[in-house]
Amino acid sequence: MMGEVHLSDQATFEAALDRLLSLDDRLHALVAEAGRPPLRRRAPDFAGLVNIIIAQQLSVAAARAISARTEQVLGGPPTVEALLNASPETLKAGGLSAPKIRTLTRIARALADGVVDLAHVEAMEADAAADYLTRLPGIGRWTADIYLLFCLGRSDAFPEGDLALQVAAADAFGLPGRASALGLKAIAEDWRPYRGVAAHLLWAYYGARRARLGAPA
Repeated sequence: MMGEVHLSDQATFEAALDRLLSLDDRLHALVAEAGRPPLRRRAPDFAGLVNIIIAQQLSVAAARAISARTEQVLGGPPTVEALLNASPETLKAGGLSAPKIRTLTRIARALADGVVDLAHVEAMEADAAADYLTRLPGIGRWTADIYLLFCLGRSDAFPEGDLALQVAAADAFGLPGRASALGLKAIAEDWRPYRGVAAHLLWAYYGARRARLGAPA
């Protein structure tokens, strides 16, 4: 089997999607329902991690607004140094809540202290990289996988704990109830090294099915 690829642009993603579809014929039905999904990417490195934390439990619009305001008060995309040098009042002026300020400050301090080296993640296999990232305070496996998938474009990163992916898989494959994280992880083994591409497809399928049923995506 080919190794993991870097999803750097839409063309690379399209080629990886074709290879994924050759691994599991069942996925063709998802493409028929949802179409071929676009590649979704975020800023890499610490700035991307900050944006993921900001977006948790917020609407897309609210997260974008707070990310933009945070960049404004920091004088540019977030860096470890800029965040550690900013006062809580400055970060609050960017729209960050007190819990998120605490989380981001702890992460920045851990990175500054060398607990995790984000540059080291590039050379690691996806599952090992996700486990490594959870050494950062406040970073669970879901956040780590989302960072690998969206910020680094890792084709095999797969957040099996994601609710939408669990619902989409159950619907797509006729499972009783929502798929469990362990169950979805087992299903996704057949999709290596393109589990991240499958996640994009399952999210698109989830959105298409919800729209078809008249429910919010």
